[in-house]
Amino acid sequence: MSTKSTNIWIRRQQCTCGDWKCYIKYEGDDQLSVSSQQIKTETTSASSSLEAVFTPYVGQIFKSDDEAFEYYSNFARKNGFSIRKARSTESQNLGIYRRDFVCYRSGFNQPRKKANVEHPRDRKSVRCGCDAKLYLTKEIVDGVTQWYVSQFSNVHNHELLEDDQVRLLPAYRKIQEADQERILLLSKAGFPVNRIVKVLELEKGVQPGQLPFIEKDVRNFVRTCKKTVQENDALLTEKRENDTLELLEACKSMVERDVDFVYDYTTDENDKVENIAWSYGDSVRAYSLFGDVVTFDTTYRSITYGLLLGVWFGMDNHGETISFGCVLLQDESSQSFIWALQTFVRFMRGRFPQTILTDIDSGLRDGIAREFPNTKHVICIWHILSKLSSWFSPPLGSQYEEFKAEFDMLCHLEGVEDFEHQWNILVARFGLVSDKHIALLSSYRASWPFSYIRGYFLARTMTVEFSQSLETFLKRILSGQTCLQVFFEQVGAAANFGNLTREGMQYMHTKTCMPIEEHARSILTPYAFRVIQHEIELSMQYATTEMANGSYLVRHYKKMDGEYLVIWMPEDEQIHCSCKEFEHSGILCRHSLRVLSIKNYFQLPEKYLLLRWRLESSLIPIEDHNAQSSSDECAQAFHSLAATLLTESLISKERFNYVHRELTGILDNVRNMPVIDEFAVNMAANNVSEP
Repeated sequence: MSTKSTNIWIRRQQCTCGDWKCYIKYEGDDQLSVSSQQIKTETTSASSSLEAVFTPYVGQIFKSDDEAFEYYSNFARKNGFSIRKARSTESQNLGIYRRDFVCYRSGFNQPRKKANVEHPRDRKSVRCGCDAKLYLTKEIVDGVTQWYVSQFSNVHNHELLEDDQVRLLPAYRKIQEADQERILLLSKAGFPVNRIVKVLELEKGVQPGQLPFIEKDVRNFVRTCKKTVQENDALLTEKRENDTLELLEACKSMVERDVDFVYDYTTDENDKVENIAWSYGDSVRAYSLFGDVVTFDTTYRSITYGLLLGVWFGMDNHGETISFGCVLLQDESSQSFIWALQTFVRFMRGRFPQTILTDIDSGLRDGIAREFPNTKHVICIWHILSKLSSWFSPPLGSQYEEFKAEFDMLCHLEGVEDFEHQWNILVARFGLVSDKHIALLSSYRASWPFSYIRGYFLARTMTVEFSQSLETFLKRILSGQTCLQVFFEQVGAAANFGNLTREGMQYMHTKTCMPIEEHARSILTPYAFRVIQHEIELSMQYATTEMANGSYLVRHYKKMDGEYLVIWMPEDEQIHCSCKEFEHSGILCRHSLRVLSIKNYFQLPEKYLLLRWRLESSLIPIEDHNAQSSSDECAQAFHSLAATLLTESLISKERFNYVHRELTGILDNVRNMPVIDEFAVNMAANNVSEP
C-alpha cells in the first residue's frame, strides 16, 4: 500500500563546503527525505527515565496500558532488571481488557527443532522462571476508560543487576536519532563498525564500552538500514524510470501542440533516460526580450527520485517572474551542469545572458566559467542568507544574531576596499578564521557582495519584491506534485503567457510636474515608471557642484549619504554616475537625473530608456495609449473638482465636517461597488462633465 506524497520537492542539500557531514537546512523546511523518515525510531527521553519512580502497588491507576508499561519499565531499570509484554486477554465487548507485564527472565524457553546444519548454535536462554510481574485490568468508570494494577510481585529468583550492567540489557540499548544519523554518515564514508564505535566514544568523551549501546547494536542497525535502502532504491529506480519515460512522452506530444516547444535528453549505458530538459515556445520568445539576466535555481531536489531540479527564470518589464525552461539532472557534477548549460543556450537559439544568478555550487561555477565565459556570474544573496543559520548558529551560539546583523551590513557596502577591511575584522572578531564556511564565502566573494557586483546588470532581480515573486512562483509549480508528468503540466501552464492577465492600464499620476517625469510615464511600464519616479522625486533633494573638467559632484542636502561623481558628456549625450545604478538595474539614478535636470533636459535620452523596461516590450497586449489619455482627462477633472472642494470646505468648520462625512461615505460605497469591467475608468472619463 503506497502513501501519497504531498510534495515531492525538498530544499535540504549537501553543503558545497566539501564536508560530507555538512548539510544545509533552509529556514522553513518541514520535510525530510524518505530514507531519514524510515530510520527514525521512537525513543524515550533520558530525562523521563531519571524521574522518581515508586514501587507499583495493587490498585494503582493509569490512564492507559502504555503509560503503565512505561512506568513499570522505568521502575525495572532502576531496580536492575527489564520487562516484556506477555499475554493479553480480549473480549468482544471490551476489546483488550487485561495486560500482563513480566520480568525479562520470566518463563522458560521451549526447545526448538534444530536446523539441519553441521554445527548448530546452542545459545543459552536467560529465562529462569522468574515470577516478578505486574498485571493490569481495564475498567470503565463514569464513561472514562482506565487501567488498574490487579496483581503485582517484585520477587525475583535471580540476581538483580547493577546500573552499569542493567544498561546493557537489550530493552535499554537504544540508539538515539542523533547517533543514528552520525552512524549512517560514518558508514557511508567507509568506516567499519568497530571504528564507528570508537569515533562515537571519542566524540561523546566516554570510556570504551560506556556508550548506551554495544557494537552488535550498531552492526544490526547498519545492516538493517542498508537492506532498507537497497529495497527502496530498487523500487525508486523502477518508479523513476517509468515516470521519466512518461515525462519524455509528454515532451514528444507537446511538440504537436506547440511547434516552438523544445526538449532534449541523455541516456545512460542501459539506454535509460538520465537527464532531461525542456522549454516552451512562449519561454523562448520571452527570452529574446528579457534574457539579459537569468536566474538558475537549483535548490530543489525530488525526494521521490533524488533528481536535481533546475529552473531557468527571468524578470519581465512588469517586474514579474517568467520561466525560461526546466532541467532534471541525475547528479550535481560539473559534467551534468555543462550539459544543462549547453542545452539551455541551444534552446535559446545561441544567445547568452549578460548575467546569471545561481546558488553556491562548485560544479555549477566551473560549468558557467567554461560554457558562459562572457557572462557575469552572481551568487544570489538570498541563497547565502538562507544558509547563515545552518552554518554559523551552532559554532557562534548567542553571538549569532550579532554576527548576522554585521554580515548583512557588509553585504551592502559599496566599496571593495571597505568590504575587504570590514570582512577581515568580522572574521577575526568572531573567531572564524579557520571556519570552512567562511573560507567558502571568501572563495566566492567576487560574486556575491554588492561592492563587487554593483557594476553587473541585474535588472532589479536582487530586490526583495522579486525574491518573493520567485519564491511564490516556485511554490506554485512545486506544491502538491506527485509525479513528474503533473509537474510538467503545471510548469507548462505557468510558462503559457496566454494564461496571464494584466490589470487594465492603471493611471500613473505624476508627482513632480517635471517634463522628464511625464516623458518617462509615456514610455515605461507602470513597474519601471514607479522606480524611476521615486528617483526623480529624490533627485530634488540633491545639490550639485560643477567640477573643473565638466563633471559634477552630487550630494544630499542633509548629507545623508556620500558624495557621487556624475560625468556628463554632451557630445553623445552620455552620463555616468559613480553609484553605477544604471549599469546595475537599467534605470537612471537620482544623481544622474539631477544633473540632467540642471542641464534643462525635458526628455530622457533614448539610450537610457531600455527596451526591456518599455511598454512596447510587454509579453501580453496592453491597452492602447487612448486608455492613458482617458485616464489623464479623468484625473485632471477629479483634481480640479477636489481642489475646489477643498477650498470651499476650509472656510468653516461646519463645511469641513460636512464634506469629510460625505466623502467618507462615498469612499465606502465606491469600494463596495462591483467592478463591471476593466475599462470602467475609461468609460467614466468620457462621461465626466466639467465642474
